Amino acid sequence: MARNLVVLFALSSLATQGSAASAQETMSYGEGEYLNSCAACHGLHGKGDGALATVLKTKPADITLLKKRYGGEFPFEQIREIIDGRKIVPSHGTREMPIWGRQFVEEDARTYGPVGGEMLTQDRIDALARYLVTLQR
Repeated sequence: MARNLVVLFALSSLATQGSAASAQETMSYGEGEYLNSCAACHGLHGKGDGALATVLKTKPADITLLKKRYGGEFPFEQIREIIDGRKIVPSHGTREMPIWGRQFVEEDARTYGPVGGEMLTQDRIDALARYLVTLQR
C-alpha cells in the first residue's frame, strides 16, 4: 500500500510538470527508478521537498549535497548501502526511508527467482546511485 502511494505521488508530480523531456531525450534507468522510488519524498530534483516530505517525522535529506558533505567526492559505496538498507545496524536507530534492497528483492525474486532477483536488485540500486551523482551541485 505504501509503495503504491509513493508511486502515485511520484507520477502525479510528474504529470503536473507536463512533458519535461523532448522526444529526443531519453530517461536513464536510474532516473526512472528515482522517480518511481525516491521522488515522492526527496523531490524531483533531490532537495528533500517531495510530496510526502511534510508527512514524515524526519525531513528527507537534500541529496544534491552528498558530494559536498563528503569533501567533494561522491561516496558511491556508502550511498549504495544506504539505499539498499539491508546492512543497517539496529543500534544506529530506525529510519523512515524504506529498505529498498528488501523491497526490490521481494519484487524482483517473484519474477526472476532468488539469484536473478538479487542481481536485478543490485542493478537497480547501482542505477539509483549513479543517477544521484548527476543531481550533485
